[in-house]
Amino acid sequence: MLKIGGMSMFDSLVYSFGTVGTGGFSTKNLSVGAYNSVYIDIVISLLMLASGVNFSLYYALFKKKWREVSGDSELKFYFGIVGVSVLLITLNIFRNIYGSIWESLRYSLFQVSSIITTTGYATANFDEWPTFSKAILFVLMFIGGCAGSTAGGMKSVRILVLLKMIKREIKKIFHPRAVIPVKLGQRTLSKETLDGISSFFVLYMLLFVLGTLLLSLDCSDLITCSSAAAATLGNIGPGFAAVGPIHTFSQFSQFSKILMSILMLLGRLGLFTVIALFSSKFWKEGM
Repeated sequence: MLKIGGMSMFDSLVYSFGTVGTGGFSTKNLSVGAYNSVYIDIVISLLMLASGVNFSLYYALFKKKWREVSGDSELKFYFGIVGVSVLLITLNIFRNIYGSIWESLRYSLFQVSSIITTTGYATANFDEWPTFSKAILFVLMFIGGCAGSTAGGMKSVRILVLLKMIKREIKKIFHPRAVIPVKLGQRTLSKETLDGISSFFVLYMLLFVLGTLLLSLDCSDLITCSSAAAATLGNIGPGFAAVGPIHTFSQFSQFSKILMSILMLLGRLGLFTVIALFSSKFWKEGM
């Protein structure tokens, strides 16, 4: 499809691999924006969103298990977040940045798809967008794609479960003796699962705060160091301000580059898995 849109065969392969793997590697300094093609923007946007879906659902589609796919709670939440974000950003940048509603929708869809799937491609300098739009993109950096996809971030299913836990605690204020299970679809989640998700969220946020604090020793402003921490921990790529879509991370010191490399590894390999490697118990049991 990209070849039909005017890309060379080499670029078509590079962008296909970079999109499906949500890696975001580009052969152009301006990323996908260098092509300035509505067709290419739409193709890559849809492919990024498709790559952020749980891959087991594609197997379910292959097995013609339509109800399993249509009833998946995480999938509904994922596309719901994408739809609301695209709509809000489109309305916010319409006339503030772009004169056409369709042009606003085009750039909004691409940037939202790129950030929530942690791909990192860009077709516009969203660092120049209104603060409201940038705030939405910043939140999407933490949500990420679905579990079982190639996307990074905390994963949509964890955010969905956390919201359900908050809802349960609010209900228990009015019904303190009630036993209210947390369900994902038709499945009741165990206490161990809920504790694991809560622990992951706390650890993720602690690493983000710690990364921001350490990067602040090398940053000129809070937006740069906080978005750099979020972008590297979530394996996204671009952030805001000095690490925006038209900038690089080359201005950081060696210490900061090593720190961000560690954050990228932690975000991609799994927080608990990597941290367990530094536990003495792990090495003793391994021996």
